[in-house]
Amino acid sequence: MKSRFVLVALFSTLALPLVADEGMWMPEQIPALAGKLRAKGFSGDPNAFADLTGQPMGAIVSLGNCSASFVSPEGLIVTNHHCAVGALQYNSTPERNILKEGFLAKTKGEEVSNGPGYRVFVTNSYREVTPEITGKIDAKLDDRKRWDLIERRVKERTKACEADGSRCRIASFYGGEKYYEIAQTEIPDVRLVYAPPYGVGVFGGETDNWRWPRHTGDWSFYRAYVGKDGKPAPYSKDNVPYKPKHWLKVSAKGVRPHDLVFVAGYPGRTERLQTFEEVKETTDWLFPRSIRRSEAMLALLDELSKGKADIELKVAPRKRGLGNSLTNRKGMLEGLVKGGILNKKEAEEKALAAWIAADPARQKEYGSSLAALAALDEAERKTRDRDAILGEMSRVSPLYASARTLYRLSLERPKKDIDREIEFQERNVSRIKDELDRMQKTFDAGVDRALLRQLLLDALALPATQRIEPLDRLAGITPSTSPADAAKALDAALDKLYAGTKLGDKDVRLSLLTASTAELAARKDTFLDFAAAMEPLSKEIRETEKTREGTRSRLVPVYMRALLARGGGLVAPDANSTLRVTFGSVEGVDAKDGLYYQPQTTLRGILEKNTGSGDFDAPKKEIDAIKALRAGKSTPFADPALHDVPVNFLSTVDTTGGNSGSATLNSQGELVGLLFDGTYDTIASDFLYDPVRTRSIHVDVRYLLWNMADVDGAANVLEEIGVR
Repeated sequence: MKSRFVLVALFSTLALPLVADEGMWMPEQIPALAGKLRAKGFSGDPNAFADLTGQPMGAIVSLGNCSASFVSPEGLIVTNHHCAVGALQYNSTPERNILKEGFLAKTKGEEVSNGPGYRVFVTNSYREVTPEITGKIDAKLDDRKRWDLIERRVKERTKACEADGSRCRIASFYGGEKYYEIAQTEIPDVRLVYAPPYGVGVFGGETDNWRWPRHTGDWSFYRAYVGKDGKPAPYSKDNVPYKPKHWLKVSAKGVRPHDLVFVAGYPGRTERLQTFEEVKETTDWLFPRSIRRSEAMLALLDELSKGKADIELKVAPRKRGLGNSLTNRKGMLEGLVKGGILNKKEAEEKALAAWIAADPARQKEYGSSLAALAALDEAERKTRDRDAILGEMSRVSPLYASARTLYRLSLERPKKDIDREIEFQERNVSRIKDELDRMQKTFDAGVDRALLRQLLLDALALPATQRIEPLDRLAGITPSTSPADAAKALDAALDKLYAGTKLGDKDVRLSLLTASTAELAARKDTFLDFAAAMEPLSKEIRETEKTREGTRSRLVPVYMRALLARGGGLVAPDANSTLRVTFGSVEGVDAKDGLYYQPQTTLRGILEKNTGSGDFDAPKKEIDAIKALRAGKSTPFADPALHDVPVNFLSTVDTTGGNSGSATLNSQGELVGLLFDGTYDTIASDFLYDPVRTRSIHVDVRYLLWNMADVDGAANVLEEIGVR
């Protein structure tokens, strides 16, 4: 049966008609855009995009942090190379580094498990459940009780949705104005099939990251496996390939300039509907802090891994993620400040406030929501540095993260499942186990200690009003302790902390999954004791945040309704890692005065850029294959207009992080590329869309096919996707 949805008629936040190709649209919104699609030359059925059980949407999947799609009836999945770094690292050793060399399974028997924690999510349905989540809430309920009620309703709705074995999520849209229930099939057995060498998949490295022209072969292939009964099951050698109902046809014709293209995937997060105060906080504090932290961590990781192949392999995924985030944040900050986005947001909000104030009815309906939200932001700023450091401790130190997870799980387990914190409900315990297991492939005690030390030195410098008292007690210091003495005390405390723990052992971690709080305390493990000492402060912060979330749940929808009522037309909600469709055309761009970027790059650029070292070190076999083409060898994957094999292309589609690996489709719904990046000078479109210069970067499917045919000898994969 086809899935149909009630159209949410909402209005533009910019008080302007739809412009350019802005919009990460919910699938059910696409039919309402039929007129715009027709104007772009689309002759297909826009209702197909609202049918999640049909073609092509039934082939689009999520990997949790990236997008992907089925491309064969045997569960073959295509996504980006940078989405497969973790799987490549997991299966690499210093003796056989497939992260560098690439990987190709010539048969299904040679395919290797991506390891614990990798999953494929096949979306089956969206359903609006706003009344079930926020309907009939007593207006007199205080903000904390309001949030507790909403959270409980989300848990109850999730449990009911998962009764048939689905993995479900209740997602908030438009700041809590709407809620949707999303049901998915979750497949935990995911295996690596094919990924090109590092010199193809990461050609250009950080030098070219978020830049154009680009020549990166950002693709890889997985396969989803299930039990013999066709149902999702953990990894087993007896599992069989998943049989998707739909998969994408690969078009070897690729794209040409001005072609209409669609991108279907799971964009992570945009902030176009944020208040000015929220964007200012991001500009003044969050991004500058993130940039400093990323730079410091990268420098430390480079120092720790230099000349050590085993350590370099372990930290490779983290370094790549940090480098990507660093470039992204720098580009965002430039756009917000130099690009004038922050000033534009301020002007928009002042205009909104004046519009509300000009009418008594609007004043009554929308009240002082803006002022109240600003007051909430101000309250958060009082402890933002402390709270940020506490949040980062688990991210920089897997050892601390495992201790904290085990301790909190021991506190939650005695409760009824409905009363547990969401992340510790029974439905998530298998994920916790996978994280504790997978940690071993990237863990090094020396790296863990160095990164935690770097962060905690910042904590010891916090002002008296934001002290982390359990840390002060651990180090035996006071706010008046000199920085030099505090550093010495911290080093001594860390020596004891790392010497007195067994959590670096995978078997020990996994054995404690069912341990009680008393059993954890009896172990006298220094990291477990540290996590226990940190818990009262962490709980206090969580409780405060829940009250604030209750306040937001009351105020933000009012602010959203004011924004929407002032404008006109249809608007896509901010990205929130749910399935979206965006469309545009293959176009170049006037990058800056006197410089125009062509919309396509070719193999010629690889030869021009290749230096044989660093970020531009293409494999010899690829260089030889390019030279063979230049010497007269033919290929069906060359573009007649370019007289070469196309590598990457630009389009006007609206995308963001999380869209990585998204299928790029032509008007017939065929795969013509993979979305993998944006352009540096318009990254800040996440906050305010630039209708003129925003571009996304895709790998052309013909570059992928040419590499498979003439470089890597992946004839088995070519045949499976129907290209001969």
